[in-house]
Amino acid sequence: MPGVGEQAPDFEGIAHTGEKIRLSDFRGKIVVLYFYPRAMTPGCTREGVRFNELLDEFEKIGAVVIGVSTDSVEKNRRFAEKHGFRFKLVSDEKGEIGMKYGVVKGEGSNLAAERVTFIIDSEGKIRAILRNIRPAEKHADLALEEVKKLVLGKKAERVGEAI
Repeated sequence: MPGVGEQAPDFEGIAHTGEKIRLSDFRGKIVVLYFYPRAMTPGCTREGVRFNELLDEFEKIGAVVIGVSTDSVEKNRRFAEKHGFRFKLVSDEKGEIGMKYGVVKGEGSNLAAERVTFIIDSEGKIRAILRNIRPAEKHADLALEEVKKLVLGKKAERVGEAI
C-alpha cells in the first residue's frame, strides 16, 4: 500500500456513467478516493449516501469524490441511480486499481476491496489514509475533516509565503 507522502498510483477505469476516468485527470484538485467492498450492501450504502450528503461541502473546498469497487459498471450504475449519487463510482472488476493501492483481498468472485479512503492532494500525493473506521459512513465525515485540514494548511502556507 502506498503511504502518506507518496505519489498516488495513477489508474484508469470506467465510471458508472460509462466514461473513462483517470486519476491524473483530476490533477489540480483534491481527490477523495474511497474504496468500498460491495455495491448495494448495507455498509457501502450508508457510506455512499453519507458521501453524497456531504458532496456540496467537498466541492465548495475544491475536492472531488470518487468511489471504487470490484463491482461491474452496471451494478455501480444501478447503485448510483438507486441512491442518487452525484459522484463517480469506478468499476475495478479485476482488482487492478485496488492492487495498486494495496486494498484488494480475495480471488475470483470473492475479490473485493477493503473499506479504505485515500485523501490525495492537488499534486497527486497521498495526504491521509482512513481505514478500519466504524461505522462505514464515518469515512465521509473523517474524509471531509482531512480535506479541510489540507485546504487550511495550504492557505496557511500561502499566507506564510506572503509575509
